Amino acid sequence: MKYSDLVETGANDTEKQEYLVSGDTTAIASRIPKNLLDTGKVAAALKGVNLSTFVRIRMIEELVKKGR
Repeated sequence: MKYSDLVETGANDTEKQEYLVSGDTTAIASRIPKNLLDTGKVAAALKGVNLSTFVRIRMIEELVKKGR
């Protein structure tokens, strides 16, 4: 099953989130401006998480929101 299948079948937000957090983890490299990196670290710290977790949370929020 793909994420697009969930969207097309009208899955609820919880089902979409469960799909997005399941599966194996993989490492990625991303080039972003230093100011964005530094600001992202501060924003993550204010939420009590690290940058990686902050990025994952925001990606999931955005994907679930867009998939409506």
